[in-house]
Amino acid sequence: MRLIFLGAPGAGKGTLAALLAAHDGLVHISTGAILREEIKAGSDLGKEANDYVKTGQLVPESLINSMLEKRLQQGDLTGGYILDGYPRTLEQAHFLDQLLAKLETPLDRVVLVDVPQDLIIKRLSSRLTCPNCGAIYNLLQQPPQKEGICDHCKSGLIVREDDKEEVIRHRLEVYEENTKPLIDYYAKKQLLLKVDNSASPQLALDNLLAQL
Repeated sequence: MRLIFLGAPGAGKGTLAALLAAHDGLVHISTGAILREEIKAGSDLGKEANDYVKTGQLVPESLINSMLEKRLQQGDLTGGYILDGYPRTLEQAHFLDQLLAKLETPLDRVVLVDVPQDLIIKRLSSRLTCPNCGAIYNLLQQPPQKEGICDHCKSGLIVREDDKEEVIRHRLEVYEENTKPLIDYYAKKQLLLKVDNSASPQLALDNLLAQL
């Protein structure tokens, strides 16, 4: 089974994708992880991407596409995979269509992880991050054992700039502009299904499994 997960920032795509991957033996692929792996491996693609990352620039779409093309041809994906965080634009969706046609591995479904915007803002603005080890907490669902302190390394927790309400609202606006057209695109292809993730990831997983 080959799937794409779509949804706004804070909708819980990554968590739900990880649960489904573990349940069905799928590989969970995020473009962020691909980028980090290529940079860590020191590949030609990774070196080129790192030149952008270390100067704070966005990695060009063509480079992300090349990394994805390389990843989708690796041998660990024969049992299926979940693409999380790609495509983000119609241009990327068209590239992916051409790539999968070339590889003769069509998509099975596109999953829209749906959460009301007010709840997304509430969730993300309640998030705390450890600047030392990267652990993430949520005051609503997964608070630290000791207020303001990381459970793992005992460092002080912070609110990241992109988890502040005004920034969250901007991220949602960008999503609406760039990514939401993908919903119509895949609906017209009769690939789209919607799963509500307002309550808990486990309930969302049960709902999703009933639809697949």
